[in-house]
Amino acid sequence: MAGSPLLDLVDRSLRGRPDQPALDVADGGGAMAPLTFGEIEARSNRMARALAARGIGRGERLAVQLANRLAYLDLFLGALKLWAVFVPVNVLYREREVSHVVGDAEPSAVVTTRDLAPLVPGGTPAWDVDALAAEAMAGADTSRPAVALEADDAAAIVYTSGTTGRAKGAVLSHANLAANARTLVAAWRITDEDRYLAVLPLFHVHGLANGVLCWLASGCRMRLASRFAHERAQVLFESFRPTLFFGVPTIYVRLLELPEDAARAVGSGVRLFVSGSAPLPAHVFEAFRVRFGHAILERYGMTETLMTVGNPYEGERRPGAVGRPFEGVSVRVVGPDGRDVPEGESGELLVKGPAVFSGYWRRPDATAAAFVDGWFRTGDLASYSADGYVTLRGRASELILCGGFNVYPREIEDVLLEQPGVREAAVVGVPDERRGERPVAFYAGAAEPVSLEAACRRQLASFKVPAAFVRVESLPRNALGKVEKNRLRS
Repeated sequence: MAGSPLLDLVDRSLRGRPDQPALDVADGGGAMAPLTFGEIEARSNRMARALAARGIGRGERLAVQLANRLAYLDLFLGALKLWAVFVPVNVLYREREVSHVVGDAEPSAVVTTRDLAPLVPGGTPAWDVDALAAEAMAGADTSRPAVALEADDAAAIVYTSGTTGRAKGAVLSHANLAANARTLVAAWRITDEDRYLAVLPLFHVHGLANGVLCWLASGCRMRLASRFAHERAQVLFESFRPTLFFGVPTIYVRLLELPEDAARAVGSGVRLFVSGSAPLPAHVFEAFRVRFGHAILERYGMTETLMTVGNPYEGERRPGAVGRPFEGVSVRVVGPDGRDVPEGESGELLVKGPAVFSGYWRRPDATAAAFVDGWFRTGDLASYSADGYVTLRGRASELILCGGFNVYPREIEDVLLEQPGVREAAVVGVPDERRGERPVAFYAGAAEPVSLEAACRRQLASFKVPAAFVRVESLPRNALGKVEKNRLRS
């Protein structure tokens, strides 16, 4: 057996740094005393044995629907050590969505809380996390179970956000997750001297595959918060003094609300701010640079590919662009005919690399459609510059065909976000008898529609000007901050 490159990677800390402070968990009452990596190893071994006693074994799926908490880490590592397949479930999902994931993945059990247990469909055991954790921690045997692993074995099935349809399960192997963590630790110079403040939900690859695995691979210290609460952000930063922070654009927008002196204090201690999971507006990038003294490092990835492209740690972090391919990753931008498009032109972004998944769980049709000659079709429209920086232009499925012209929503959204009185904006296509489709803009803020129309007419071709400007209280977003445009269309 070749073994697990992922366990080899995390063992640099779990077994290689047993006495080093590793983790504390923040809650409403402050933070607990830090656990060492050796204690994390022992806890997850106990959890693995408790899961095994309940029948979880090699290849069994274990679904987990929990908010960020210590037991989440125990369960994730415990599942890895058993070669069980970890299936994270969005804690915001309701009965219909949970039923879809559970029905598709067919886990042996769902670990959740008592209040969420009724969401689990009948016929699938719902295990109370508190009872399971107590059972595990009462175990006397802290040795790691002996299980033979292969690099290509599945480590997790992570369901896509489902913003354009029913969520599909992306199968991520031990090798995929290890490659992603190694890449990011090297690219972002993460060491055991860093202090990582984790606020992103662990049910998403941004929080789990990037955050948790970079923590374990590097041996840095992590503080895990249950969620990002903007009203407590200043206290969280000042009490932990992180050097490393991963966020999504909506988090950075809220951080801009901090008082100027607090923003400077926060910025003085952090080494690197990273943004992903949704496009970072250029005006937020610039406002953050001025207020916090940091150029946010924007990167790009997907559930299916993990991280593929990023702005450089050293060098220009270009606003509006997601950067260049990471080491070992190849990208192409192709037109409808499958041929590479010239520099500056838009096309579909294709990627290939060691972190790209093997396919969708039990969906050979979707898997076949997602790959062309070994390249994964991201479904994202992009262009590239002469020096290799990739800029996203929106989803291919969001392209608006207006009177024979291609209209890219991102271009209109950028104009709207530059206008005073606009906090957020999204553009979708709606059917039109004469032109096929017309763009419609939704925005939150105090700006008047007439002023936004005038700005668009000044800066855009006439066919790109939205047919309507709809003011809303806020845009519908999923847990990672992506706008759910299907809800706007409906």
